[in-house]
This record gives sequence, structure tokens and C-alpha cells, in this order.
Amino acid sequence: MKRLIAAFLAAFVLLLPTMAAAIDIKQITTPLGIKAWLVEDKSTPVIALSFSFVGGTASDPAGFSGATDLMANLLTDGAGTLGAQAFRQRQEDAAASLGFSASLDRMNGSLRVLSANRDEGFELLRLAMVEPRFEPTMIEQRRAQTIASLNQAAQRPASVAGRTLMTTLFAGHPYAADPEGTREDLTKITADLLKKRAAAVLLRNGVTIAAVGDITEAELARQIDRTFGSLPVGTSPALPPQWEPPTKPRTVVVERPVPQSAMLMALPGIARDDPDWYAALVMNHVLGGGGQQSRLFNEVREKRGLAYSVSSGLRTYKRAALLVVQTGSANERVAEAIRVIKAEMVRLRNDGVTEQELTDAKTYLSGALALSLDSSSAIAALLHSMQIDGLSPDHLTRRAALIAAVKLEDVRKVARRLLRDEALTTVVVGKPVGIASDP
Repeated sequence: MKRLIAAFLAAFVLLLPTMAAAIDIKQITTPLGIKAWLVEDKSTPVIALSFSFVGGTASDPAGFSGATDLMANLLTDGAGTLGAQAFRQRQEDAAASLGFSASLDRMNGSLRVLSANRDEGFELLRLAMVEPRFEPTMIEQRRAQTIASLNQAAQRPASVAGRTLMTTLFAGHPYAADPEGTREDLTKITADLLKKRAAAVLLRNGVTIAAVGDITEAELARQIDRTFGSLPVGTSPALPPQWEPPTKPRTVVVERPVPQSAMLMALPGIARDDPDWYAALVMNHVLGGGGQQSRLFNEVREKRGLAYSVSSGLRTYKRAALLVVQTGSANERVAEAIRVIKAEMVRLRNDGVTEQELTDAKTYLSGALALSLDSSSAIAALLHSMQIDGLSPDHLTRRAALIAAVKLEDVRKVARRLLRDEALTTVVVGKPVGIASDP
């Protein structure tokens, strides 16, 4: 099976230059000066929009954590003269899907609508951003849902591990705060505060837009100006300070009466614009990002049966980056799982990867992106992420070559740089045998 997958991806990679060239990214500037990327696609009568604003949950006002997340959830709960139910009905009638969410650094939005209904779809988007209602009943409903979500997360070991990792790594930094907020802060958030937060974040000059689908450059420019042109111009929320990574190892155990512990191990990662990014991508794939092809899967699950799943991944934020390993193991076997994971990090740091691992990783990474582009929304999201990462429109045609250029020594170098014992933070939630929190 592994050989079949490798052969398929190798053949698929040969088609990538042609596919990338077919994604013709046009950069447009509207009469109001708003910039956007567009890929015209007449194959389906759909328009997909992916956009975001500077200012995420890390810039929540002091004492009001969760304000940005709550505000984002409420934008589609009624706007203009439309109450929540009427707004949802208008979306259904227009076959439009509209949503907002908040991440640490940005507030994100998306629109998907039939091209025949584009005027209605973009008008609903305009209403949501420019004339949100923030009705008291909907605020209370969303507030209750968020608090219920926080309560449920507090009962799930994996969720507790995730939050504990962030509060441990980013102690004293805005990234430490739960994006959904705290129960205490949520109860203090008023409609007036939500309106002020929307006014501070939803700025015309702070928006990044990508569009894919059945729409021309001129028509998209018209729709963007009509939709986003009513937003105010101002100064976006300030970015948080740069993160200072830990300089010594730390283990944190959160006791929970469960038979299996959830575990996260994190190291300072690598920025998206770092010259070693693609070497790190290959290294991570070999370590734990390659699923059943990875070393961690083979050593932790296949050989020893210590966990059902184990993986690693690179996380990037505007002011920080992480490499995170996640798994879960029976309480009495957690210590062994940790030892095996650490040993694989040491082996990769000291010896690097093999020629075969390098070849397999580069083949997979070159082909996997194109395989994921299965809809207009997926392509729009990719274009948007490229914009946020500061990549040029021709990046898709160059990506395969950048991956192919990674050499064995590049992977060894980045492994020595990232896989450092002295910077490792380990969080375990459960009742692990033989593991205790550092004093």
C-alpha cells in the first residue's frame, strides 16, 4: 500500500506545474483602493470569498477576554432590519453561506454563494459587517453557548491539555488567554462593548480578501467596494509583543480521574518566512506529520502499541511558532511513550533523515496540497493564507521546486536547530504513573 501511495503521488507531482499554472491569480485594486486576489473559474456557478481583518482574540480588551470571539459569532445573528431568524432565512433563500470566526491574530470571514445570487450574498455580508444588531437575546444565547463550551472543554483531557500548554508556554503573553474567554469576563461583555470591538476590528484598510469563482475582475471590484467600502478607515489593533521562548524544559501534570492521559509536547517552532521553512516541513513530516509513514507512528504505535494515534505539526502565529507532538496513552504507559518520543527526537537531531525518507516526504508534500484543493472555498482559503503569510501570487508555481530543493543536510541542520531538549515543554492530563510536575 505504501508503494502504491508513493507511486500515485510521484505521478501526480508531474502534473503540478500544469495545475498551478491553471490557477491564474489576478491582483485587483478597487476604485476605493481595496486590494484582493481573484481566480476566475467558470466551471461552476459559485463564488467563494475568504477574508480577514487584523485584530484577533489576542487583542481583546483587558478584562474582557472572549469579546472578539463573541462578536464574530454574533455578526450573522441579525443585521440591519433583519432579526436573527430573518437573516438566516435570507441566507437560505439566496443559497448563501456566510460565517465569521476569530483566531489569535485575526478575525476571519467567508462567503459562498451562487453566482446568480451574488448581489444578495454580498449584501448580506455587508449588512453583517456594517449593521450588526447585537440583540440582547442573541447576546445572552451566544454567551450561554460559549460558557457551556468552556465547561465541556474543562471535562475533556485533550482540551485541558491544549489550554494548559498555551497558558504554560505563553504565561504573561496575550496568546495565553483562551480565545473563547473566561466565564467571569464573558458575563461582563455588553452590547456596547461588542459594537466598539466591531468598530475597532472591522476596518476597510485592515482587510485581506481572496475570491474564487464565477465572477470577473470588474464585477468583483464593484461588489467589494459595495460590501467593504462602508466600513470605516482607521488604525487596526496593535499586534502583541514578540514571544520569548522557554530556555529550560518543563513538565506540567494536570490530574484527572481518567484511564488514559492526554499528552502534548511542544518546542519553539519556525516562522513561515524563515529560509529553513521547507526543510522544517520535511523534518516534521518524517517525525510525526506523515501519518502512518512517520517515525513516531511507527515507534509509538506500530512497534509498541503505546497509543492509538500520535502526530506532530508546525503551528505559526504572528508573534510565535511551535512544533507540537500530540498523543494519548494509558496512564501506566505514559512515561514510556514520552521516552520513545524524546528518543526519536534525539535520533532525528543527531542522524537526520534517510535518502528514502527525504524522497518520500518531498513527494508527499508536493502532491498533498493540490489534492486538498477540491472546492472553490478551499482554493480561496489557500489564496487568503498565502496573502497573510506574505507570499507572492506565483508561489504555487514555485512551491514544488522549493520542496524539491531540500537536501539531507538542510533537514539535519533544522533538526539540530529545533529539536532541543532544553526548550521542551510537556503537558500531561490524567493520572500518569511515574510522571510529576516540575516544581
